[in-house]
Amino acid sequence: MEHIGEIEKRLWSVADHLRANSNFASNEYFMPVMGLIFLRHAYSRFLRVQDDIKATLPSRGGVTRPLTKEDFSQRGSIFLKPEAQFDHLVAVPDGGDRAGAIITAMESIEQDYESLAGALPKAEYQELGDDDIGQLLRTFNDPALEKADGDVFGKIYEYFLTQFADQKAHDGGEFFTPVSIVQTIVNVIEPDHGKIIDPACGSGGMFVQSAHFIEKMKANPNERVTFYGMEKNPTTIRLAKMNLAVHGLDGDIRKAISYYEDPHDMVGKADFVMANPPFNVDEIDAEKIKNDPRLEFGLPGVNKGGKVSNGNYIWMSFFHSYLSPTGRSGVVMSSQASSAGTGEAKVREALIKTGDVDVMVAIRGNFFYTRQVPCELWFFDKGKPGHLKDKVLMIDARNIYRKVTRKIFDFTPEQQQNITAIVWLYRGQTERFLGLVESYLEAAYTQMQVCDFSVLIKAIDSVIAARKNDELDALAETIEGDIDLLAEKTKAAKAEHWDGAARDNAGLKDSATAFEPLADQAKALAKEIDHLYKLATRVHEQEVQDGTKPAEGKKRLNELDAARHEVTEHLKMARYFHTQAEWLQTRFPDARLCDVEGLVKLVSRDELKANDWSLTPGRYVGVAQEEEDEEFEFEEALRDIHIEIDGLNTEAIALAETIKKNFEELIV
Repeated sequence: MEHIGEIEKRLWSVADHLRANSNFASNEYFMPVMGLIFLRHAYSRFLRVQDDIKATLPSRGGVTRPLTKEDFSQRGSIFLKPEAQFDHLVAVPDGGDRAGAIITAMESIEQDYESLAGALPKAEYQELGDDDIGQLLRTFNDPALEKADGDVFGKIYEYFLTQFADQKAHDGGEFFTPVSIVQTIVNVIEPDHGKIIDPACGSGGMFVQSAHFIEKMKANPNERVTFYGMEKNPTTIRLAKMNLAVHGLDGDIRKAISYYEDPHDMVGKADFVMANPPFNVDEIDAEKIKNDPRLEFGLPGVNKGGKVSNGNYIWMSFFHSYLSPTGRSGVVMSSQASSAGTGEAKVREALIKTGDVDVMVAIRGNFFYTRQVPCELWFFDKGKPGHLKDKVLMIDARNIYRKVTRKIFDFTPEQQQNITAIVWLYRGQTERFLGLVESYLEAAYTQMQVCDFSVLIKAIDSVIAARKNDELDALAETIEGDIDLLAEKTKAAKAEHWDGAARDNAGLKDSATAFEPLADQAKALAKEIDHLYKLATRVHEQEVQDGTKPAEGKKRLNELDAARHEVTEHLKMARYFHTQAEWLQTRFPDARLCDVEGLVKLVSRDELKANDWSLTPGRYVGVAQEEEDEEFEFEEALRDIHIEIDGLNTEAIALAETIKKNFEELIV
């Protein structure tokens, strides 16, 4: 669905009016809001599969049997009785009992789905005003969502979880692990079968991203995996169950304090372990856990009060113990843990000596909504091949990030894939690495080809024809010449270096080299187009001030802006994908794993021992060379300043004339 980001923001701004215009705090209204998103998504999914189901139902004597819960469960959807369908709730008139109608809908679903019993919000709606509920219902009945396909509401659900985490709506936002972190874990461990456990499951994000991974394989997650979760907070459990249901997933989530309980009896049985546990917990009762079979390496340290000094290695021991003989785990942990001393160091040494510590990834701070501290991703693999048993792959990804806001960073999908590609090389999966490089170059050539310059040229000519400006005329002529040249060179490079070219490492490097000048020209052309638009806007504004504005001037500018945006996006994306291919090829020129200063190193057990068994990537990989900020363009900045100064000078002259005129009128 197009523009989902704008839709998410619009829905959030309306839903958030409860906090701005009522006495509710974020931790009081996030559950009823999430409940309505759940109902709306369930209805959207219900409608999407309903017609397909009806088409396959058997009939006798012209009578088709009624729809059943089982019909929908087979298609990853929730069966909704009429009273639970969203259009029924929206139809409740002002003055009607909207809260009662929603409660009835929730109870109807819980009756049909035992796993959701007691999980859906109900009584909370009685605390909201009828008008507030009506506005929320109308908000989530947005016409833009009527024909939504794919997992649109699932993405919106995740977006709202993100926003509420940012507001610290619940447990300091600890119920939500940023999606890019979870996806990175999923990409490395590839949870595509068997039992998956998260002993600190929060809102279930690890399960949802695992399901997305399986869906990309064109498989049904409910047929391939079984999800097991543990969570101590009842409200968070409700969120997790709703999150699974809203994605059409099943899971066994139990209320438990994972330090003391193992309700799933999972030791040695899990194919995959995924978790983002609380960091640095220091109040775990040592007496209660000293004989726990999950602590095969012993306690990491007990203080005078009989408490475990730091719970990080309790978690790490648990995660390792849950794994089957071929199991993999990926977990988020405090960056302090990888080099912690005393009793924790002894547990870490024992873990390393099992040969199961697989990969360590360092991530910079500001990836979490409620924590600014850096973290590390730990990966275990009990099925690691023998030649890697005494080695650990160290990746320092602290210089890999995208700024989402001033305070929040994440990984782009391509950055996630590039990190994963390093792991592929470590595992000897060269073809997957080359396949990723090929996909980047394919995308780069495709983006160049789909540029429709004709609309842009028409819009430029329209703007130029409507006014006389030598600088605009010259720039337009340059741009049109550069467009012809770029189109011609792209066609030639594609024919000679891409179509029919070998997709081995040498062939891909040749293709990337051939594309490099095209990428540079695309960047330059995009700058020229943006500069022309800014200059045309400045000229138009001056004409408005002078009273000489040509007819339809603003309309022509808007058409130019739309065409400019369309073309420059393709040009920028072409260069972007080429840059991703180049990032991989320059660091791993032979398509084989090698040490890269400041990024990656394969570390032996002897080297680990010599460094106090530290698992901190930065201790081994060295310091990366500082890279230039490609987003900052000095020449472009100077051009923008020139346009702005020119405009300010013109305004100053006009203002001086006005002041002079007013002064003369005063003294007459």
